[in-house]
Amino acid sequence: MTAAEQRPVTALRGVGPALAERLQHLGVAQVQDLLFVLPRTYEDRTRTVPIGALAPGMRAVIEGEVQLTEVAFRRRRQLLSRLADGSGHVTLRFFHFSASQQAGLARGTRLRCFGEVRRGPLGLELVHPEYRRIAAEGEALEETLTPIYPTTEGVAQARLRSLIAQALGELHTAGVRDWLPGSVLASLQMPSLARSLEYVHRPPRDARLDVLAAGRHPAQRRLAFEELLAHQLALTLVKHTLQAAPAAALHDPAGLEARLVGALPFALTGAQRRALAEIDADLGAARPMVRLVQGDVGCGKTVLAAAAAARAVGSGAQAALMAPTELLAEQHWRSFDAWFRPLGLPVAHLHGSLPARARRSALETIASGDVALIVGTHALFQEGIEFARLALVIVDEQHRFGVQQRLALKEKGDRAGETPHQLIMTATPIPRTLAMTAFADLDVSVIDELPPGRLPVRTVALAEERRAEVVARIESACREGRQAYWVCPLIEESDELRCQAAEETAAQLAQALPGVRVGIVHGRMPPAKKEQAMAAFKSGRLQLLVATTVIEVGVDVPNATLMVIENAERMGLAQLHQLRGRVGRGAGASTCVLLYRRPLSPIARERLAAIRESNDGFAIAQRDLELRGPGELLGTRQTGLAQLRVADLARDSDLLPRVQRAAEVILADHPDIIAPLAARWIGDGERYGSVG
Repeated sequence: MTAAEQRPVTALRGVGPALAERLQHLGVAQVQDLLFVLPRTYEDRTRTVPIGALAPGMRAVIEGEVQLTEVAFRRRRQLLSRLADGSGHVTLRFFHFSASQQAGLARGTRLRCFGEVRRGPLGLELVHPEYRRIAAEGEALEETLTPIYPTTEGVAQARLRSLIAQALGELHTAGVRDWLPGSVLASLQMPSLARSLEYVHRPPRDARLDVLAAGRHPAQRRLAFEELLAHQLALTLVKHTLQAAPAAALHDPAGLEARLVGALPFALTGAQRRALAEIDADLGAARPMVRLVQGDVGCGKTVLAAAAAARAVGSGAQAALMAPTELLAEQHWRSFDAWFRPLGLPVAHLHGSLPARARRSALETIASGDVALIVGTHALFQEGIEFARLALVIVDEQHRFGVQQRLALKEKGDRAGETPHQLIMTATPIPRTLAMTAFADLDVSVIDELPPGRLPVRTVALAEERRAEVVARIESACREGRQAYWVCPLIEESDELRCQAAEETAAQLAQALPGVRVGIVHGRMPPAKKEQAMAAFKSGRLQLLVATTVIEVGVDVPNATLMVIENAERMGLAQLHQLRGRVGRGAGASTCVLLYRRPLSPIARERLAAIRESNDGFAIAQRDLELRGPGELLGTRQTGLAQLRVADLARDSDLLPRVQRAAEVILADHPDIIAPLAARWIGDGERYGSVG
């Protein structure tokens, strides 16, 4: 390793224990780590702007002479300095200042300032600008663009720039290790690691800010490639670590899976049969399955979960299904109970409202192995529940159930001697290249076919001015015995977003529809009240449910045939598609109405067009990735990838095939470089490869 990789950051000038502790929040422990604290954006301080050319919103360097400095008392004490350069004048405003600072801004002093131009009561002004005194003949300006770094409390931009400058000095003398093998480097045709780091920290004054802002410069691409590769390798190591553990090979000598599938009142689709064959092959091996089943809303993932659970029980083991909400857990329990009861198998349902005695009894039957099928929320693994022989864990609607939880399950299994197989289900279709990177620690099965007879949901976009027509449509649907959803994106009033509050909307709709039973659900309600309202809607006691996007992952209400989504132009395609999937679950024709406010931005217009034209979740997911990036698809809590420093999964998707090929080469021929690459980009992420 090079000196910068081995030396602690405290070896740098001015870094004591307190600053070192604050730098830890930026992932900085060694000198090398500073090189990989990468700029978020840049400012051009290489040229001055005449004061007369300033405009509100500009961030600019100006030079001029102080004409007047005074202390003013306008609601609060402040220091005002008037700066002029012959082309115009501007006010410098300071709310926090000292007597010496005031003295240093005496009339006739020449200053160079940098800051954001605002419109103030005295004309254009800069509030708390950076400034320094300069000689009358001027001084040399910055020779490179100024980087703006992510910061943490107690570490100012100027201090961080100074430390990174020291680290760059060591880069020139000691270098930085390029861990990529020669064969990979030769295929990249990109700048070296050292040149790339030098460029992104100190772009020359002629660098194009638009290219840098777009992340398209070759130096940024070189770093993005290595970062994506580090994540790919770390997640692949997680997969290898998980699969290296012992697991029960489930061969189902009792033939329970075949009996369950044979008794279903419908035939599995081709896509379901293909996915089930992949699941069965995994379950039959003596290493843990870690498989994600992704498919569109209503494609039939739950029946695959039941078939997998039947295989586990038919092998003399237990299976547990976890759902994100109690209501969804109850829905799964009802489905499992309907399928397994005819086979003589009870299904335990653990939920918060279970009486203490019933709960104790349930826990005893689970610990003894008398009950083999258990359905509940994630509390199944947080409350010290003991299983007799847990061989399969099914996680529904939680592709955010990330690496740490999968490793925790492995550790729980380790204590029992065998690691449970893991089946994770999501109704969020993820484009293939993105799934291969974001879920590199999972095998992925895709269900890309809906059961026969499912009618596509008709989708229409209407301007807000036609709201009265939509309300009339709801009245008509409810009068015919149908139910409807009305989705509001925000709970509270916001002048900025102009979104109506859910409570206000519910009150307005109840007033406009006196014969309709209206309920409300939003994220700030107590869980019990939320579950109560959803249950009332499911049972038909409520006809119209006004809700925030908490119903995105919701219960199955076949009688709901109308969905209204307010401010649809503000939502991503994946979310719109998920919400739309709450209707169209029964035999009746269903409609989704997208209410939007004018004027529509070009990207909002594209989104609404895309959702109207297609019911194919995978096509929509690909379009959403192009329009909005991966965050909408993956969720901000997806382990690791939410913290990418320079790479962007949507922008850099063309790099992913090369990343995957490079990962294969390194895993096969250079496994020793994985830990230092992971340490460089993920910090303690390398632990993923060492748990075992």
